[in-house]
Amino acid sequence: MQPHQLHPQIGADFEAVNQFILQNLHSGVPLVEKIGSYIVESGGKRIRPLLVLLAARSCGYQGHEHINLAAVIEFIHTATLLHDDVVDTSDLRRGKATANAKWGNAPSVLVGDFLYSRAFQMLVELNSMPIMSVVSTATNVIAEGEVLQLINCKNPDVDEASYMKVILGKTAMLFEAATQAGAIIAGANETHIEALQLYGRHLGIAFQLVDDVLDYQSSAEEMGKNVGDDLAEGKPTLPLIHTMKHGTEEQRQLIRQAIRKGGLDDLEPIREAVIASGAIDYTFSQAQLQIEQAMQQLTLIPKSAFRDILEHLAQLAVNRRT
Repeated sequence: MQPHQLHPQIGADFEAVNQFILQNLHSGVPLVEKIGSYIVESGGKRIRPLLVLLAARSCGYQGHEHINLAAVIEFIHTATLLHDDVVDTSDLRRGKATANAKWGNAPSVLVGDFLYSRAFQMLVELNSMPIMSVVSTATNVIAEGEVLQLINCKNPDVDEASYMKVILGKTAMLFEAATQAGAIIAGANETHIEALQLYGRHLGIAFQLVDDVLDYQSSAEEMGKNVGDDLAEGKPTLPLIHTMKHGTEEQRQLIRQAIRKGGLDDLEPIREAVIASGAIDYTFSQAQLQIEQAMQQLTLIPKSAFRDILEHLAQLAVNRRT
C-alpha cells in the first residue's frame, strides 16, 4: 500500500522526503551521483523513513524537519545496503542488479561512504544533539551487528540468542532509531519517546524474522532477490537454527554441512527439512510475539489516524510476501 493511500498528510510528507533525497544526492563526481541515484531510485518499501514521519505525526508534530530526518534515515539505510551487497557478494536486490554487480565492489563501498557522510551533513543541519546521539549510536550498533553476522557466517553452532543479538543490531536498530528520533523531533514526552522507540525495535525484529522465513517460501520474483541467499552465504538464520535443534539427526547434519560450506547444492532438501521441522511456523510465531509487543507500546500513544497506520504497518510486517 502506498503512503498516499494510508493518509493524505503522510502521502504529502512521503513525496517531500523523496524530493529531498534526490536534491541531496548531488555530487561533483558523476559516478557518485549515478550510483547513489541508481540504488535510491531502485524501489524498496522505504519503511524506515515512513516510520519517522508517522512517529512524528503521531506525537502531534506540525513542522517540516521530520522530512529531513526521514531522508537521513533512508540515506543511512541505503549506505548499509551498498556495503552489505559487497560483503555478501549479492548480485540481485529489489529485482535489479546490485550496484556492485554493475559497477564493481570498490565504487559501491565508496559511494556507500558518501551516503553515510552526506546523511551526517544533513543531520547536523537539524541542530539537535539528542537526535544526533540516537542516529550516531544506531549507526555504530548497525556496524557491530554486521561484523557479528560476518563472524557467525559458516558457524552452525550459533544459537537462537546469538542470532537475535545479530538482528537486533543489524536490522532492528535502524527501525528503532527512526521511531525514536521521529518522536524526539516532535518534542514528545519521555513516555511517548520510549514507547515509539520500543515499537520500532520490536517491529524491526519481526521484519527480519519474516525475511528469514521468506528465504524458504517465496520466489526470487516476489522477493526481489535470490531465494536462498542466506543459506548460500552460510548464514545461520532462525529457521535453520530451529531445524537443527528440533529436526532429525539427518536433517541436523545436512544443515550443519550446508552452513559450513555455503552454497545452494542442498537448498531443496533443506527447504523440506525446515518445513517438516516446524521451523516456519516457529519463526512466524516469534515474529508475531514481537508484533504483539510493538502493538502494546502503541497503547501508550494518543489515539490518532497516524497511530492507526503504525498498527496497520505492524500487521503488514508479518503478513507480507516480499
